Amino acid sequence: MASKLRTCFVCWNLSAFNSNGNRIVRVSFPASCKMRHRTLSSSQNRRPQIKPSAERGLPQNQVEEGDTEVLSNNEDFVESSNDTAAALATNINGAEQAEQLSSRQLEDLLGMIRNAEKNILLLNQARVRALEDLEKILTEKEALQGEINVLEMRLAETDARIKVATQEKIHVELLEGQLEKLRNELAQKESTEGKYVESLDLQNGDSSDANPLSNKDSIHSLTEELNSLRAENAYLKKAIESFKTQIIDVKNNDERLVVLEKERSSLESALKDLQSKLSISQDDVSKLSSLTDECKDLWDKVENLQSLLDKATKQADQAIIVLQQNQDLRKKVDKLEASLEEANIYKLSSDKLQNYNELMQQKIKLLEDRLQKSDEEINSYVQLYQQSVKEFQDTLATLKEESKKRKVDEPVEDMPWEFWSQLLLLIDGWAIEKKISVDDASLLREKVWRRDRRISDTYMACKKQSEDETISAFLRLLSSKTSPGLHVIHIAAEMAPVAKVGGLGDVVSGLGKALQKKGHLVEIVLPKYDCMQYDRVHDLRELDVLISSYFDRQLYKSKIWIGTVEGLPVYFIEPYHPDKFFWRGKFYGEHDDFRRFTFFSRAALEFLLQAGKKPDIIHCHDWQTAFIAPLYWDIYAPKGLNSARICFTCHNFEYQGTAAASELESCGLDSHQQNRHDRMQDNSSHERVNSVKGGIVFSNIVTTVSPTYAQEVRTPEGGHGLHSILATHTKKFIGILNGIDTDAWNPSTDAFLPVQYSATDLQGKTENKQALRRNLGLSSADVRRPLVGCITRLVPQKGVHLIRHAIFLTLELGGQFVLLGSSPVPHIQKEFEGIANSFQNHDNVRLILKYDESLSHAIYAASDMFIIPSIFEPCGLTQMISMRYGGIPIARKTGGLNDSVFDVDDDTIPSQFRNGFTFVNADEQGLSDALVRALNLFKNNPESWKQLVQKVMNIDFSWESSSAQYEDLYIKSVTRARAAKRA
Repeated sequence: MASKLRTCFVCWNLSAFNSNGNRIVRVSFPASCKMRHRTLSSSQNRRPQIKPSAERGLPQNQVEEGDTEVLSNNEDFVESSNDTAAALATNINGAEQAEQLSSRQLEDLLGMIRNAEKNILLLNQARVRALEDLEKILTEKEALQGEINVLEMRLAETDARIKVATQEKIHVELLEGQLEKLRNELAQKESTEGKYVESLDLQNGDSSDANPLSNKDSIHSLTEELNSLRAENAYLKKAIESFKTQIIDVKNNDERLVVLEKERSSLESALKDLQSKLSISQDDVSKLSSLTDECKDLWDKVENLQSLLDKATKQADQAIIVLQQNQDLRKKVDKLEASLEEANIYKLSSDKLQNYNELMQQKIKLLEDRLQKSDEEINSYVQLYQQSVKEFQDTLATLKEESKKRKVDEPVEDMPWEFWSQLLLLIDGWAIEKKISVDDASLLREKVWRRDRRISDTYMACKKQSEDETISAFLRLLSSKTSPGLHVIHIAAEMAPVAKVGGLGDVVSGLGKALQKKGHLVEIVLPKYDCMQYDRVHDLRELDVLISSYFDRQLYKSKIWIGTVEGLPVYFIEPYHPDKFFWRGKFYGEHDDFRRFTFFSRAALEFLLQAGKKPDIIHCHDWQTAFIAPLYWDIYAPKGLNSARICFTCHNFEYQGTAAASELESCGLDSHQQNRHDRMQDNSSHERVNSVKGGIVFSNIVTTVSPTYAQEVRTPEGGHGLHSILATHTKKFIGILNGIDTDAWNPSTDAFLPVQYSATDLQGKTENKQALRRNLGLSSADVRRPLVGCITRLVPQKGVHLIRHAIFLTLELGGQFVLLGSSPVPHIQKEFEGIANSFQNHDNVRLILKYDESLSHAIYAASDMFIIPSIFEPCGLTQMISMRYGGIPIARKTGGLNDSVFDVDDDTIPSQFRNGFTFVNADEQGLSDALVRALNLFKNNPESWKQLVQKVMNIDFSWESSSAQYEDLYIKSVTRARAAKRA
């Protein structure tokens, strides 16, 4: 008996009838619910394989967001739709045998088939999305497996550590046995040695008490070392037992770890959804961290929304669990369908089978009802989750709008200084190359100066555009207020770290960065040496322009290069002169240094003039750029470069830059006008000119590098002949103590060190000392042996005879000594080479006669104390750096050393300021007294020494205070100049 199938695609009702027209099965599927559809089919044909919509050329966006609830059911829906189509085909074949259908009925059937195909296509698209979700789940599973692998590796590492500890235990036990033998031998010899010591006491009085390395002390130290080894052995035993216990606990907790991993995976799935949405939001919001304090109340709302999302995510996880249960039910239904299909074969010949089929259909109905309820629950969870996401997105969009409104008129704080310096150099390049006007460049500089958000956003948006389009975009921004900061230009011969000889280079970069952080526009002008460290210059490039400047009665061209150093914008001047002034392989020491730097000074001012710069302060340094002051007032102020006040800093009055007066004619200065007693005439030789004197006379501000040195140079001996001119200009002369770059000199972040450390964790300093000993081949037998360091140029100013004395005295007192430095003076270099050779294989002395940047950091970190016995010292940075790294300075009271090092035994100094050991006279007796006091404190009172180390490491030697004094001088000078113009 052939069965007939009738279906209605409007309400998705499917019925089966026998040949007598009696209905045996009916299954209803409301179209509004879009649920699974199943039917009993007599067809034995296989279900056709449906290709994903992407493979069939259908667009992925045909399925709307409202259809997401059928993703988990698409397979059953497609199967049921295919079964329906097969049933219709069977119906048509059976009807042709019984009777002919009218053409109208055929058209209806074809229309219903087309509707079914459309639904199948939509479901295929949903199926593709489900496959994509499955791929994401597999990816997350792989990530979790990776984390499990990491945990397994850590377990293996722990096992390895136990093995190493066991080996160490065996080694310690062997050592303990050897030491026990040694102790017995020492006990046997103790009485003999005691008699020998008593005889020595009778001969030498109390001299043995003064000797820190007596035999009694040696035996006592060996006994203490033995006890220490025993204690360490007991500690290692306890540690091994503890490790074993921990390993057992780890192994026993494997099952717990699996459970925790499962729980963590469910949490991570929710977090990743939130993070993906937050990452999109972060691109639009841009650096919300800088506004945390101002938007704290807004973030509280975000946290509330996040908790709501977590709750919705948990509900979605529950829905996934229900979905997995539904999948199990679907498998059961598939098995039942298979059983029903087999039963259909025999139902015509067996009433029993027919009843069984009806029973199976009732079970299918019950299962589908359960599936329908489960899908409804899933839909409710999904809708709740989508609603929560929408609320979060709406709130986040509101936050973004509020943040944008607040940030438009506020300076950008989260961009590095190097970004603003590059932007400034870009604008200056346009101005120098005549692509924008000088006035426009000045306005754009002010925006960069203020770190205006509009100009940074415009720059980021125009990165991929042409230069003309970028310039047009920048010019559209020209409506800004006057910048509240100062425009400061440093013109110098050195700058750390690209061109450094001494402390001058550190001052230029350190002071420049400190002023930059205070909101001032700071630029640097340097010669372009061939021996610079070009790898420390970022984005170095040449400008397509040549600057012509006067020299030797003609014009010479110079190429301008730009780049950033330590976040500061720097201009490098490369002269096109036949003498190749800065192509010599070294910075100073040439026979024509006077000509080299007069050329550079004039070219630097010519560059400022042609670039259209209007600085508030031009700061020149030492004799090499002291020519800036007279050149500015005599030649360039009349040409229009007249907005600046001149600040001159002399870092060392011993070097004054003198030459025959006629040499001034090369750079355009009138030698007859300048060679006067009240101007540049040298006080020692009236036929010569003195550039430092010219800097003092023609500058508005004159400074030196420490208050004590400022007093010393007012004397005939300290001023090297310039004390009288300083007395004449005493009102504008001041000493400001230099600082150090605390970012570059920081033991907790120093990349040159084997182990980083801080004042609260000094173990790293001990480890650095041991590492330096291994590196230099020094003895490591006594961990507590003090290490004395010295890093200096070996010149008479630094007290080389006292350094030599300190080497031998340290060795006599039981310490170790490390020297790093070289000398430009041949006989001094030769002398110290001889000392180095004599100690070449010594266990406790090492001399390295060169400069090594990485080794200098290692010596600072390893040294317990530092020798600085200068005859005179304008400022000195060594004592500041050594204290920053926990090394106690032993210094002579002169210049900047007197302003930064205060003796621990000086009762006239408040205790909180005492930080080292000092001596007054530049002789061996003074140094010996200070060094002995330091070594005695180190050996006899370790706790007090540790407190002293921690105190000096916490002293603030940054540029913060010093830059504030310079800032105050700048502002006062500029204010007076502006008031004079208004008057």
